[in-house]
Amino acid sequence: MTKISWEKNAVDFLKKIDTKDSNRIVKKIKQISCEVVRYIEGLVGREEKKIRIGNYRLFVDYDKKEDILKIYTIKHRKNAYKK
Repeated sequence: MTKISWEKNAVDFLKKIDTKDSNRIVKKIKQISCEVVRYIEGLVGREEKKIRIGNYRLFVDYDKKEDILKIYTIKHRKNAYKK
């Protein structure tokens, strides 16, 4: 099972959004932790990786050797790709 590491930015965002949405995100991450590689997607023209959960995008890094998923930040899809 993959170890999950939440960065401060991601945790702060979860605290700001609706409880229903934050619970959905946390529940989904726990659910996919057994097969996390299947859900990670690359971004065109960028080195970043993302996981889509509903209207939210989780920007992540996955270390296969250590089997750790680091969640750096979470953004709503309408703001996720703005620089």
